[in-house]
Amino acid sequence: MRRVGGDSLPVDAGPPPMGDGPHRTGKVPPATGDLPRAERDELLGVDAERDVPPRPLWTRLERLRPVALRTALGCALAGYAALALGAERPYWALVTAASLYQANVTLTWSRAVQRVVGNVVGVLLFAAVIPVAQLGPLALVLCILACNFGAEALIGRNYWLGSVCVTPLALLVTELPGYQPTGELVTGRVVDTLVGALVGFAAAVAVTDRRAGRRVERALTAVHRAREHAARLVAGPAATPAALEAARRGLAAAVVDLRATADAAAGEWWQRALPQERVVLAEQAAHRTLAATVRRQGLLPDPGTSTHTHTEGASP
Repeated sequence: MRRVGGDSLPVDAGPPPMGDGPHRTGKVPPATGDLPRAERDELLGVDAERDVPPRPLWTRLERLRPVALRTALGCALAGYAALALGAERPYWALVTAASLYQANVTLTWSRAVQRVVGNVVGVLLFAAVIPVAQLGPLALVLCILACNFGAEALIGRNYWLGSVCVTPLALLVTELPGYQPTGELVTGRVVDTLVGALVGFAAAVAVTDRRAGRRVERALTAVHRAREHAARLVAGPAATPAALEAARRGLAAAVVDLRATADAAAGEWWQRALPQERVVLAEQAAHRTLAATVRRQGLLPDPGTSTHTHTEGASP
């Protein structure tokens, strides 16, 4: 018997081989058979969630609105501030501000620190390599290529290390038309970086995201409805494969949206406490229901059980 949302139902246990379902990639940990049933269902539900592609960008625009406002305001103010200070290259401050903005204020602060530290260390690296780069055009090009290689190799893995290479790369490129005074370049880069980081982060703090908590509540409601719908289909004897697949994908997408919404809201300042316990319980219940749905579809064998299986409560 299978138990979903408090209802027991018989389940046909003749699933096709592993290669016929979304778990053909083998994402389910091989040692799940040694775990308790509840933990196996959690892992299976997580795997089913990851198998569903993300929702289109247009469905996530509301969550991106605060980031867009912060970017527009911060870049404009950073550019004006750099111009007011008489910066020769105010776009450096603007680019610094634009690079800061993440999903919430906490992540934006982390990126600002990484940007400033990376640029300061990068300026020191530029000061060290510029005597070599000024030996001739070939030496300059080789230094640019080396910095570009470092930036490409590091920027996707560690932002501040990537910035260490991007900064001398940007400064060396300014040497292509003709050699520039090193002191002016170093001073200008440091000042513009500090201005862009300070003004950009101030804009992020000023543009508050007061709707973050309400988006979490809406996401919780969406997960609850999607889970109830999937549980009803799993419990029904006449559910079609297409309906089960649509329910599985809808529930997985709702869980992904809930986690992204909760993570973004958790890093916002100046707001009430978030229902973290409810989010965790909703995710766990959704994962159990996803596991029940996958097994009902026959996409994965139920390890360690006989012809009839039993899934612990799919409700929190």
